[in-house]
Amino acid sequence: MEKIELPITTEYIKLDQLLKFSGIAESGADAKDMILDGIVSIGGAVCTMRGKKLRPGDCVTVEFEDETVQITVK
Repeated sequence: MEKIELPITTEYIKLDQLLKFSGIAESGADAKDMILDGIVSIGGAVCTMRGKKLRPGDCVTVEFEDETVQITVK
């Protein structure tokens, strides 16, 4: 499992922006597709809200067929 720590300088970051900023998604459309496909979870629960606000301490997991990536907001 690949682990990424992503520091933010604002109060929160939206889920789709997090996926783009971390390099997991190449574009907003890719991020949207990942979220709608149900491969993105927050704290162990699948999340389909691309505008979900994430704050420091939140943990996002993206489960690809061959790899799992965990992103922690710092």
